[in-house]
Amino acid sequence: MTHKVLLYFCLGLACLMTSATRPKPSIERKEARAAYALLNDIRQHPERYRQALGLNPNEPITKTALRWDDALARVAEARAYDMASRDYFGHVDPDGYGPNYHIHQGGYSLNPDWLTNKTTNNFESIAANYPSATDGIRALIIGRGQTTKYHRKHLLGMDKWNHSLTDIGIGYVRMPSGSVYKSYLCVIIAKHDW
Repeated sequence: MTHKVLLYFCLGLACLMTSATRPKPSIERKEARAAYALLNDIRQHPERYRQALGLNPNEPITKTALRWDDALARVAEARAYDMASRDYFGHVDPDGYGPNYHIHQGGYSLNPDWLTNKTTNNFESIAANYPSATDGIRALIIGRGQTTKYHRKHLLGMDKWNHSLTDIGIGYVRMPSGSVYKSYLCVIIAKHDW
């Protein structure tokens, strides 16, 4: 019995030492603001970006400018930081909670119907391993390997639902080592009600 207790103690100590020495992600707010400026410029002047981003001239890109929302920015930053810290990449965190839950918990009120399932995502686009937040925005819009082009529709307001979203928050973090990806980008574009 003593050997088992000693083994569990050593394993627990090793886990604590590993988490204590794991590098912390760095929050890059200037990168997030640069991504915000780029996204609004693409929405206002899509013709400038059509060739570089592979946009079809007939695609219905909204000209509505997005408004920076501090609550959404804090949530997006926390989501990107959490993915880097806990070494995962996904809309649903390891505890089983999705973006709508985190947005509501972060102080941005949502329609109660959008909170009935704890994993729901109506508002978040994510990317990882891009050298800058603006590179991540471009990649999400290009959507290589995505058959639905969901991120493009979300970021550029290309359907009735996404056109109605007006508030934005962006989080971008870098991870020096110890994670699958070197950077994490989270873009939340939302609204309070339908």
